Amino acid sequence: MSGHGLTPAFHGNGGSLFGIHIRNLLLTIVTFGIYTFWGRTRVRQYLYGQTAFDGDRLAYHGTGGELFRGWLKAMGLMLLLVVVAGAAMALVNQVVGVLLFYALLFCGLFPLALLGARKYRLSRTSWRGLRFSFRGEFQDFLEVYIPGVLLTTLTLGFYYPFFHVKVRRFLVDNSYFGTEAFAFDGEGRDVFGQHVLAMLLTPLTLGIYWFWYMAFRNRYYWSHTALDAGRFASTVTGGGLLQLALVNMLLLIVTLGIGYSWVQVRTILYHCEHLAFEGPADLAAVRQEAVAAGATGEGLTELLDVDLVGADFFGL
Repeated sequence: MSGHGLTPAFHGNGGSLFGIHIRNLLLTIVTFGIYTFWGRTRVRQYLYGQTAFDGDRLAYHGTGGELFRGWLKAMGLMLLLVVVAGAAMALVNQVVGVLLFYALLFCGLFPLALLGARKYRLSRTSWRGLRFSFRGEFQDFLEVYIPGVLLTTLTLGFYYPFFHVKVRRFLVDNSYFGTEAFAFDGEGRDVFGQHVLAMLLTPLTLGIYWFWYMAFRNRYYWSHTALDAGRFASTVTGGGLLQLALVNMLLLIVTLGIGYSWVQVRTILYHCEHLAFEGPADLAAVRQEAVAAGATGEGLTELLDVDLVGADFFGL
């Protein structure tokens, strides 16, 4: 892989993806929901397999069985959380039980879901035969996550850009392609001004300005993400994101949701067209280095509906 303005390409289409979704829906109904995990895997295999860099496509190696087992383990963790909170309510009082429940949920299961899902998805993704991986440790992430949540709450959201950048750095710096690590050198202070502006203008613009803030952050994050001697670049714009969202919403409304497959394809195409890898990176010396990862985090994301910032390849 030698980056000279290399742009990813997506070769999929809405019709093919729609066929996969219909098949998944029918099999999910017939199996009373159990096929959901295999259906989700089939969609990922298609989307990853249709995405190419430098002429070679990504591959997704996860299985439905892994997702199903991960979901069962996640259910076990959630049940344990409920039992612990219930015991606290019975032995101490209801207030303590409720506080314990939310403390374990937001400071335990949420970060566990984020890291677990990222580790699983990257470990099941490959390019040119080499796997991606994530090597961050949960206890190290908690040192970033818990203070960030507390400070964001105490500052009424003003600390959030610093927190988000620290999370981004942890996720990217612990992501690997084979033996080669990704690197992130962004700083919260560079995002803070735009974040405050977005907090002020978003209500005044009925939320529209948020698209410009998200575009700025997308460009900033990618421009500060590197692999070997190469660096990523994004040309996403606020107007582009707004137009993408409006057309997607119109497509969903007009088709009564049937156009979801085309919405997915349009979104991926937009981000592919506005992302590039630039620089003289030479990854010929990269070797494979297997890193084990289970799917428990994936199961937790389904139970908790966690917004996975950076779980997929385009979120690096």
